Amino acid sequence: MKEFFIKLGDHPIYKKLLKEPLTYVAGAVLLSVFQIAHFTVFGKGWGVTSTFAVWGTWVYNALGGDAGSWAYYASEKMQQELHTSFLTDGGSIRNLGIIFGALAATLFASQFKIKKIKTLRQVVAAILGGLLMGYGARLANGCNIGALFTAIASFSLSGWVFGAFLLVGAFIGSKLLAKYFM
Repeated sequence: MKEFFIKLGDHPIYKKLLKEPLTYVAGAVLLSVFQIAHFTVFGKGWGVTSTFAVWGTWVYNALGGDAGSWAYYASEKMQQELHTSFLTDGGSIRNLGIIFGALAATLFASQFKIKKIKTLRQVVAAILGGLLMGYGARLANGCNIGALFTAIASFSLSGWVFGAFLLVGAFIGSKLLAKYFM
């Protein structure tokens, strides 16, 4: 059995499909095809972070809170989100697919590594960065998928504005990263 996997890892088709990265053009074409398919099947743009907000609310409600009166859940559609189960929520299934798909791709490419945390500063920076990114995604009404990719594909000016500020934020973030963590 071990020989089978060793031979499989050396096979040129396996290397081409699962080990080598896609070209930028191939990635762009696949993203476009997936965006069109998603819009066709679900009738709405592709998004990720709204589902994370709903997950957080489900946890909050399970711990005894009541988010039903929050402004975020004022619409009838969002009220329905509060009462949807995890396995029937399309966003939850899609996000799980992204998480497990990324894990599978990493494993197939033999790139999975558990890195040692070197300093408490790294932990604080990772937590702070994640919280700020999540907060920013909610303020922008989406992440780079919903607020940028889907908005631009829908010919919305907001996508281009989001993209411009994304570049500004990436520039500032890279300067801070280089100054304080490198």
